[in-house]
Amino acid sequence: MTEARRTPSLRRPNEGGVIDAVRPGSIADGAGLRVGDRIRKIDGRVLRDAVDFQFLAAEDVIELEVVRGDARMRIEVAKHPDEDLGVGFQDAAFDGVRTCNNACFFCFLKGNPKGLRKTLYVKDDDYRLSFFHGNFVTLTNLTDDDWRRLGEQRLSPLNVSVHATEPALRRYLLGNAGAPDICEQLRRLGAMGIQANTQIVLCPGVNDGAALERSIADLTALYPTVQNISIVPVGATMTAEERILRGAHADEVDACTPEFARGVIAQVRPWQRRVRREHGRTGVYLADEYYLAAGAQPPAAAAYDGFPQFENGIGMVRSLVEDWRRASRAYGRRGERPARGSVRRLTFVSATLVAPLLARLATELGELTGIGTRVEPVKNEFFGPRVNVSGLLTSRDIIAQLRGQDLGDLVVLPRYALDYTGGRFLDDGTPAEVGRALGAPLAFASTLRDVLQIVGEPVESDVVGAVPSATSTNGKAWVDYDAPGRVGCP
Repeated sequence: MTEARRTPSLRRPNEGGVIDAVRPGSIADGAGLRVGDRIRKIDGRVLRDAVDFQFLAAEDVIELEVVRGDARMRIEVAKHPDEDLGVGFQDAAFDGVRTCNNACFFCFLKGNPKGLRKTLYVKDDDYRLSFFHGNFVTLTNLTDDDWRRLGEQRLSPLNVSVHATEPALRRYLLGNAGAPDICEQLRRLGAMGIQANTQIVLCPGVNDGAALERSIADLTALYPTVQNISIVPVGATMTAEERILRGAHADEVDACTPEFARGVIAQVRPWQRRVRREHGRTGVYLADEYYLAAGAQPPAAAAYDGFPQFENGIGMVRSLVEDWRRASRAYGRRGERPARGSVRRLTFVSATLVAPLLARLATELGELTGIGTRVEPVKNEFFGPRVNVSGLLTSRDIIAQLRGQDLGDLVVLPRYALDYTGGRFLDDGTPAEVGRALGAPLAFASTLRDVLQIVGEPVESDVVGAVPSATSTNGKAWVDYDAPGRVGCP
């Protein structure tokens, strides 16, 4: 049930959220809400963000204050408390994104080349985006009002960048002499019933070795508040390396060498076994880069506990392999003949890190389907050669390194190299521009299961798969390991 009343507008620019989607047939649709409307209040309370909207809308009767142009409307809605209104907003933070007050010497954003879109230089450190999109936050900029709000709304889980639990070392890593004791903050969250996924960016010679040992010990002791710990290698763009070499941190951002990776794996493995004995879960995860760099097999799928940090590069390799095993077995059981689509030869494009593994899987796909396959690793010249994951490939590097080659009937690129809408790469190049430059149709895929489907059908478009899907989400990859196709690749 809805009731609308119109009064003159008293709109303020940053009060409430602007609707960018209304689901057909939803409560919002029935109430007459439109794209472009601003929901300013619920039950008289001004909305600061989508968290407020979600929290305040969880009642059986609510009153919305909606601004449309110069008019202000009040709309009363009766519904089940858990029923969704069916709207999406342009931004999750209506009052502006909370920015970072730290000065980490290893900050990736500081090393971004010039000329990218402005949003790629924003150092957000907003706990609301952590809750909504899975962003990692340091908790160094929380006010008393923030803590009161966390206790009221219980935003859980949060993704927290720890880096080190020893307070002085953490302050050094963050470049923030006033950073609070993270363990005390995590205990405070736990007392509110809020859980955390935590992250350690490992810098050789700084927070590894004994410091890493202490951090793991401190964080595992905070279970179940701390649900898990991810350990990821420090990454440095070419611009960042040049900046660092002029400063005092050159040795602290060393590349992840095979020897270093093997040492980290050996150090963490006993903790993984211990936590599994005590809590029935692995709890401590290493980024895929360590296993790839060391030439080691990643843990079995069960060791990733449902992949809670998939988007952080934790378990993508295992997911890719296991998904292919399932897809190829199903393909074989059905007794299918080689694909009858128009593709007879295809080229996979990837970053350098995963290329050897992908080459092996591509060979198996070729043997299964009768299609000729090859893998072309692209070196990241845009960000620098130490940035070696497929999600950070740019259109200009792909074009520069592959233009003029015979790439066959189809070029398969990683879906994670595009933004959520599938419209552009990090350097603002578009799939259409890449396709024209390479002179071949493009397909974007998150799994080899996707590729099997694509090559089994005629290629009727210059670009296939560059749209939002279950395997391409905005800021977070949701992984249902029992559902076919809902996993991604690095």
